Amino acid sequence: MSGLHPFYLLADSKEGQLEEAKLNGRPPVINSLNGDIRKGFVYKRIPHIGLKAIANNSDLQEGLSRERIQELIARYAEQELLYDQPYEDKKKVRVAGPFTVESLAPHKTLATTVQTRTEQAATEADASSFEQSILDNLAKAGVQNGRKNERLEFESLIPFAGELINAEGIQQASEGSTPQRIAVSIGPQYGTVAPEWIRRAAREALKGLGFDLLIVCAFAFDPQAVKTTEEFKPNAEDFASVQEERNLGKLPVLLVRMNSDLVMADVLKKTDTGNLFMVFGEPDIAIERTSEGVVVEVRGIDVYDPTRGEIRSSGTTDIALWMIDTDYDGESFFVRHCYFASGQKPYERLKKALRSDIDEAAWEQLYTTRSLPFPIPDTGKIAVKVINHYGDEVLQIYDV
Repeated sequence: MSGLHPFYLLADSKEGQLEEAKLNGRPPVINSLNGDIRKGFVYKRIPHIGLKAIANNSDLQEGLSRERIQELIARYAEQELLYDQPYEDKKKVRVAGPFTVESLAPHKTLATTVQTRTEQAATEADASSFEQSILDNLAKAGVQNGRKNERLEFESLIPFAGELINAEGIQQASEGSTPQRIAVSIGPQYGTVAPEWIRRAAREALKGLGFDLLIVCAFAFDPQAVKTTEEFKPNAEDFASVQEERNLGKLPVLLVRMNSDLVMADVLKKTDTGNLFMVFGEPDIAIERTSEGVVVEVRGIDVYDPTRGEIRSSGTTDIALWMIDTDYDGESFFVRHCYFASGQKPYERLKKALRSDIDEAAWEQLYTTRSLPFPIPDTGKIAVKVINHYGDEVLQIYDV
């Protein structure tokens, strides 16, 4: 948010057309220029020299120096644009805007073709290896919530032959507490965990003797997934037997985000195990309709304390920044408001880097737990993303 980045010459700009004219040796076109980034940049280029460029070059004569011959060949050769090397506009500095990329989840496109038995066996072996790697690291690292003394550690963690429950763990009990029986469900190696996955895993964890806690580990969660601190309460539709429903009760569900380093075994050898499995609680959000528009206030985060098995509110001190998509379309999160909640002020570094005066009052509005008002969205929904100091994030969707 406070970094400085190069700004590039837009093809649809006066400066860009002047540079194009210099490169091509043709008069610039400076009418009807709107600075449209979709029309691309001014790119560096190199001559594409082929036999045709040499054979059809009438300027080539005997007695010319090698340098002169190369110059004449390059002049009449077709030009190849280097799309990864746009010309930089030295008069401007980019701090944010349409060039910003937020993040990429470890997704993979799966083939729709029918696999042979050999291919199916290889796929199953790969999935089994992935799950075992996750369980090995989970047993060693445990689950962390950002507090040093609040790590969920396992006394034992063994495979479980279930559909979505991959392991059965026993929590390492602290003094005066009773060990919990924990069900562990591991999400897909490539993709996100959706609400239906959590419902099916919870139904499975409640059957038979039942578990005391369900942990769902994944690289990414669907925004509609069950809230971190919410307890799964089965209903009559979940089970064929009403009697079975009466005997099940409720189950705490804990969503655990896995570090992407877990998909790279070689990297794990050099990675600290302290942040491999992180639980980030549900944000405490208040939404208010005012005469000026909708106002969102973040009051803190409700975090699960594994040492006590209860929910604890941590306030806003654990929040690094929070963002709002004020017109969420149900698919893509678009940052329209961004605020800092901690004491750090990265824009002060940006101010020093730019060496220019700024509107202090406008910048101070970025350090708040209460948003500026915005119009009621056409979609009727907003999305709020909260990020802690470890880089873990949680996304919640609200109707307004």
